[in-house]
Amino acid sequence: MNNKSIEILESGMLSSIQDTGRYRYQKFGVPVSGAMDNFALRAANVLIGNDMNSAGIEMTVVGPSIRFNSAVLISITGGDLSIKLNGRAVDRWTAINVDEGSVMTSDGVQDGMRAYLAINGGIDVPLIMGSRSTYIPASFGGYKGRALKTGDLLSVGKLNPATVHEERRLPEDLEPVNYGHSHIIRVVLGPQNDRFTSSAINTFLDSRYVVSNNCDRTGYRLSGPHLQHETGPDIISDGTQIGNIQVPADGNPIILMSDRGPTGGYAKIGTVISTDIGLVAQSRPGDNIVFRQVSVKEAELAFIQQESVLYSMDRNLFPAASKEIIDALTRNSSNLSPCLSENRADSKPTTATARIKGKTYKFKISIESN
Repeated sequence: MNNKSIEILESGMLSSIQDTGRYRYQKFGVPVSGAMDNFALRAANVLIGNDMNSAGIEMTVVGPSIRFNSAVLISITGGDLSIKLNGRAVDRWTAINVDEGSVMTSDGVQDGMRAYLAINGGIDVPLIMGSRSTYIPASFGGYKGRALKTGDLLSVGKLNPATVHEERRLPEDLEPVNYGHSHIIRVVLGPQNDRFTSSAINTFLDSRYVVSNNCDRTGYRLSGPHLQHETGPDIISDGTQIGNIQVPADGNPIILMSDRGPTGGYAKIGTVISTDIGLVAQSRPGDNIVFRQVSVKEAELAFIQQESVLYSMDRNLFPAASKEIIDALTRNSSNLSPCLSENRADSKPTTATARIKGKTYKFKISIESN
């Protein structure tokens, strides 16, 4: 038995190996795949000193049972799947030292939808088109191109000798709170918002939508007020990106996710900003979603806020970033709680604040009742 390995004792509901995705192959019809909650996986890797792109295990609703065949450093981020280590509950969003022979179990989801397990050294599976991510519909990538099964033995990569083996966590003032069941999802309109009536745009931004049971790694189909097209739903097929919101003939929005097809032929009314993709990925059937329009500038600011969380844990990240970006990451003292907290229909508007290069930016975050 490979001592640098983990053994899957029980598979859980849907567990697969994912990294940050398979890029540059969409022109050949290959989906990007990768972690649904990209930020959660990257944070898990940063917490234990891995490269941000290292492969981990994406766990859905009920996590797997895993035996660790060597002493390792791990972290668990994302949703709360009631993860235990040797029968004792463990903290999320922190680094955890695990002894050889320890067993991790899951009692099922309490909050969110997906959790991520990162192991120092990463999961060692073959690179396929530059990625270790699993694309289950076409049976390639990850471990044998499929979800993990009982009895699978996964090798762990070479440990990072530069990692300080001590428990690390997010800065105290940035501890994430519960995802909850009501989500404000920020969007930039387009690229085909002109294909919808003005009434449809208003409905899209003023209504509450519910996550249907038809939600998976390809897309999230929502139910709610129908959105009317000007001349029909079809367009000449063009490229898709994660977060595009397609509206087919039935008028119900579909948010495209990690395993989406590289192209699509339905008009796209808007695009979820990258910072909020994780909130969509953590939404469960029955959860409420309200869309809030933001500008590209606000989307960029939100991205800087999010990346500054990673940068606060490891100042060696983003070595190729410009001085302007590094300065923004260094000076940003934003409190992200308003972005992550559970917002209900009767909640009062909140304000997120960011300081970048000596200037203070504020924008409201609220759910409008319908």
